[in-house]
Amino acid sequence: FKRTNIKKMKRNISIRISLALAVASFMLTSCNNSSPKMDEKPVQDSPAATTGMRIAYVEVDSLMSQYKFCKEYTAVLQKKSNNARNTITQKGKQLQAAAANFQQKLQNNGFASREQAASVQAAIQRQDQDLQELQSRLGAELDAETAKYNNALRDSLQNFLKDYNKTKKYDLIISKAGDNILLADKRHDITNDVINGLNKRYKSTLNDKSKKK
Repeated sequence: FKRTNIKKMKRNISIRISLALAVASFMLTSCNNSSPKMDEKPVQDSPAATTGMRIAYVEVDSLMSQYKFCKEYTAVLQKKSNNARNTITQKGKQLQAAAANFQQKLQNNGFASREQAASVQAAIQRQDQDLQELQSRLGAELDAETAKYNNALRDSLQNFLKDYNKTKKYDLIISKAGDNILLADKRHDITNDVINGLNKRYKSTLNDKSKKK
């Protein structure tokens, strides 16, 4: 049994979890601790908006760091990620210790027979297989949770924007994440409107779920 198998498994689960959390963040590229003022005045229409196409944009970074839903469920996913990583690490250490003990006994002729040595080795191999299956299962569960939260985030944002745009009448509302928009006039920034509206709508269910457990 090779110790590199444990390192590889631990590295794989870490990569899988990191990728899943990257998806869960829904284009999250940075966080800040600022919070929007709930009584902030709505963004004023641009004078140029009276003619031609009406365009607005939303800062994704601010949305992810200030929308209550995103903050709560990013924390949920991070906790699940940490639990999965800790479980894999603990199981991996146990497997590594068993493999090391087997190698030591084998070198010191500590087994009564070849059959006994083969039986212990087979048990370690089964433990290795169980760990790989656990890794896959935990990764799949985290992927499923990530997909569920992503869908909920998209639904809440799209439903809000549909209502919001009934009066604003924008032709196009786009997301601004990082440098995907090189230059944008702040008059077209509706981020605070969207964050404030989403937070006013959002009713957290996390406390209810924790009470049921």
